[in-house]
Amino acid sequence: MRLIKEIPHTRYLIQVHEYNSKYLLKITLDSYEQIFKFDIDSGLQLDDLHDLLSEDFLANCLTRFISMRADSLKLI
Repeated sequence: MRLIKEIPHTRYLIQVHEYNSKYLLKITLDSYEQIFKFDIDSGLQLDDLHDLLSEDFLANCLTRFISMRADSLKLI
């Protein structure tokens, strides 16, 4: 997996990797990660990935991170 780009954000670590002919959009908060995969052949450009990061999308990511944390705490 090769790191291609890091997108600055105040809350998240956002990285774009390339692996197996796919772009992996990786969003990290603390010890939790969400990864979204896009085929390179789909015509999606790196700048398009940055444009996908709307406030609504990132708010949904935060909701999933909260849910992930709640599930994790149930395991302890």
